[in-house]
Amino acid sequence: MKWIGITFWALAFAGLIWFSFDRLPPQHNPLDKLAIDHPLGLATAGKLAAFQNKPDACFGFLEDSGVQFTQVDETPDSGSEDCGLYNALTLDQSDFPYSTTLQMTCALTGALVVWERQALIERAAEHFDSTPVKVLSFGSYACRRKYGRKTGDFSEHATGNAIDIKGIELADGRRITVLDDWGEDTEEGRFLKDLRDDSCRIFGTVLGPEYNDAHNNHFHFDMSQSGICE
Repeated sequence: MKWIGITFWALAFAGLIWFSFDRLPPQHNPLDKLAIDHPLGLATAGKLAAFQNKPDACFGFLEDSGVQFTQVDETPDSGSEDCGLYNALTLDQSDFPYSTTLQMTCALTGALVVWERQALIERAAEHFDSTPVKVLSFGSYACRRKYGRKTGDFSEHATGNAIDIKGIELADGRRITVLDDWGEDTEEGRFLKDLRDDSCRIFGTVLGPEYNDAHNNHFHFDMSQSGICE
């Protein structure tokens, strides 16, 4: 009879957990399927990180979100066994055009389109009487080591798992850049600070001017789960 009692309490506990999760808003519920219109929440980053091991779910999320992309076959880079594109794509169209062609992992793309919708658009509306029209980027895929060194670890860029964002263009003609506006006591500076903070709730690693001088002119976003937010 002892096993019956154990089973009862196990089922009761599982039911309690299910009931608790079922009452959570979708952005906080790790069991709810991610949707592009969900605001940022406690479960957002975890759901996006899970796309790294669930490419079919990731590409389905992009399709459901109206993102236009061209899937890239697995393409190891002939220059190095540490480089290449896997579960990757070329971004054709999301909410905004980018200043460079982007080839990157599906998981990074999923995080980027959530960033556009739930961070960039929201923060621009909060700080300006104008809307974003273009994202200024240094690019995503590049077969290189960290900081362009000849030795050492390869960058997340080497597998298209990172993107560098240098600024935003607004509909009124303003260009807000990390190089010119980060740390300034201006609306542009406060916008960038809020945007960086939101990014840390989306990507696995966020590096900017507070991290080191190599990032003084851009934000580096990637899906490695370092937890670094600077």
